[in-house]
Amino acid sequence: MGLILEQNIQKEVTGSMENINLLIKGAFLFLVGQSLVFYQINGQFFWELAKKYPIMMSLLGVPISFVYIYATKYTVEAFDGSLWPQRLIGFAVGIVSFSFLTYYHLGEPITLKTGVTLLLAFIIVLIQIFY
Repeated sequence: MGLILEQNIQKEVTGSMENINLLIKGAFLFLVGQSLVFYQINGQFFWELAKKYPIMMSLLGVPISFVYIYATKYTVEAFDGSLWPQRLIGFAVGIVSFSFLTYYHLGEPITLKTGVTLLLAFIIVLIQIFY
């Protein structure tokens, strides 16, 4: 009896660590994808090359799509096949990366409204992970 209980506990710990690793991989890939899309779409406002060659920027869509495909794959696996958590985590990561990159490249400050939005994005991620 004790051995079976110990094996079950070990499976749960190993499974949860595996899920955490998948979640980290997925969230990281969402961050990469969201950041690449930011440059692809908004680069025209601060990068002359992006402004001059929109066709070149549009060609980035194919590799960016692969990033999103794998981000979705890992995050859905982390939540045992559930799609909603990955969508909300991708959204929250996008809000955070957009806020940072907009401030960095365009000097747009983090206003109270943006700060509240960032806080809500963080809360959404916490709900998806811990609830």
